[in-house]
Amino acid sequence: MRLLVRILFLSLILFLISFESVRVYAKDIPIIVIAPSKIDQSYSTVGTSVTSLNNKEIQGNGKFFLGEVLNDNLPGMNYFRSGGYGTVSGVQLRGLPKRYSTVYIDGVKMSDPSSSDNSFYFSNIMTSSIDKVEILRGSNSSIYGSGAIGGVINIFTKKGNYKETEINVSGGSNGTNNLDFSTGNNYGNHSYFIGINKFNTDGISAMNDEKSTNDDDSYKNESLITNYSYQINNDSILNGSLRYSDSFLNYDEVTSGRTDANNSTDDDELSYNLSLTSKKDKFNQTFSYSYTAIERATKSYLNNPKNYYGYRDSINYIGNYNFDLDTKIVFGLENEFDNAKFQKDWPTDYLESDEAIYSQFLDLQFRPKENLYTTLGLRRDDHTTAGAYNTGRITMAYKLDGNSKIRSSYGTGLRYPTLYDYFYGTTVAKKENLTPERSKSFDIGYETKLDGINTDIIISLYKIEYDDALEGWQSNGWKIQNTNAKIESKGIEIEAFYKKSEKFNISLNYNYTDTHDGADCDDPNVGSTSCIDESMVRVPRHSSNINLSLKTKSNLKNILSLKYNGEVRDYGNGNNSFSDVILEDYFIVDYSLKYDLLNYGEIYLDIDNVFKNNYEQAFMYSSMGRNINFGIRKIY
Repeated sequence: MRLLVRILFLSLILFLISFESVRVYAKDIPIIVIAPSKIDQSYSTVGTSVTSLNNKEIQGNGKFFLGEVLNDNLPGMNYFRSGGYGTVSGVQLRGLPKRYSTVYIDGVKMSDPSSSDNSFYFSNIMTSSIDKVEILRGSNSSIYGSGAIGGVINIFTKKGNYKETEINVSGGSNGTNNLDFSTGNNYGNHSYFIGINKFNTDGISAMNDEKSTNDDDSYKNESLITNYSYQINNDSILNGSLRYSDSFLNYDEVTSGRTDANNSTDDDELSYNLSLTSKKDKFNQTFSYSYTAIERATKSYLNNPKNYYGYRDSINYIGNYNFDLDTKIVFGLENEFDNAKFQKDWPTDYLESDEAIYSQFLDLQFRPKENLYTTLGLRRDDHTTAGAYNTGRITMAYKLDGNSKIRSSYGTGLRYPTLYDYFYGTTVAKKENLTPERSKSFDIGYETKLDGINTDIIISLYKIEYDDALEGWQSNGWKIQNTNAKIESKGIEIEAFYKKSEKFNISLNYNYTDTHDGADCDDPNVGSTSCIDESMVRVPRHSSNINLSLKTKSNLKNILSLKYNGEVRDYGNGNNSFSDVILEDYFIVDYSLKYDLLNYGEIYLDIDNVFKNNYEQAFMYSSMGRNINFGIRKIY
């Protein structure tokens, strides 16, 4: 309790001496979110912890990659990258590994069936053409199914709601060049959007080993995003979206002394969604089909190729009926088919495998009292091998007055075994013996707006734990099976937003995260060099962000970002006999300068890591040092 009081006191001091935020939470501006229930919902009635970033906030950050933007602006998350642009990246929500956070792009689930843990890497998601991002924290499997234990990240791309063409060109350090072009329009019953991005960089040498054997990790990414809508009649609309990304990375060999010339990964990501929505009186329904394909062609330091193919088809239905303004029911059917093809661990022949999940869910939203908004949810998932399991949730939002609310939620979650667990690793004798990992999550939050000082404050307390962890411990004969390990994460998130005027504002995010990684530390064969700290790897116990924005009379806008990450535990590698290590804490400063040319566009200068601090987000992987980028943006 003393530690908690000290943390709160320190956070308030930091807030009072800091500046402001680019986010707007004014009570007179209605905020609509989709993530908590898969349909439009007023933020004021939501009982779960959710944060929304709009296009202005995303583009104003001055970052190329979406993961960096989220890391600088959101509580309850940690983003890491193994070196420079395009290298392996991951997002951890509320202290849990990345495999427990589900990512959607325009309603398409992006987890990779060909990865060992079915997770999705953020390496290739650029900020261009992104319209909005919503982050739902906590176990929400009753809405989003398997994997949504730590939370859900919903990414929405731009639509052609009005006529607009944008060109953004920039260049900077390490031979980095970026070109964004997008255009959209609506005419009659039709609307469209097309966004094209081309990014290239010479990169940096990621590994901190023998410099004479390292080369720079060059990276290129070419991507396309398109959206189309056709208003069939007053009651029906047809929507289609497509995203394609083609990237290539030369990466460093981990083991010292080996050549880095041949290491590479050539990734193709394709996703699309086609949906038909009809509305009649109080009843709305949507039928949709979505597809995900992720293909990776890799080469080792010996120039040996190894390819991975992961595919997913989904056929979904969602309906909602509004009984009145305060009561509605959301229900749906989801049918998900995963398929993968890649080499087994032993023997190393290629194997094609597949599984399916058939799901039904129900969510009831109602208002039992004048100021109380409640949600009750239930879901049933039936896996073709693991069988059927139920998850649920209950949420509450109580409005104290026009400025304040208390919210709370309790939810259960699950994560089914992956295709790798069943088919590709040192497999179990009988795969039907594997059961899903099961979680429970609780949080409570207080949100208020202080009119006297024009400040929004949000405080959240949470606890997540899951059982039946799927591990390949030595004590299990290196075979994947459910263990008695218990994994737990608990903490506090503090957000503060101060807006003195349209020209000056400040934001503060602070996270305290206390984790226990039983998946590592409860292994009876763990040696003295493993699990030297019980915490999850790469998750700092303390982290904070302060963002200040100041716009002058001469159309100059200054944004200063301060970020602190505490020390973390990480895994070792062959260079230190795979002994666990502690990575030091670090503090970095970013600065952006934007000049509005009025009718002629905007020129900008972005400087990341102003003081060129050396730090590691993963063992032996370099930080990028100071990185400078200069560009011009024009909107027609």
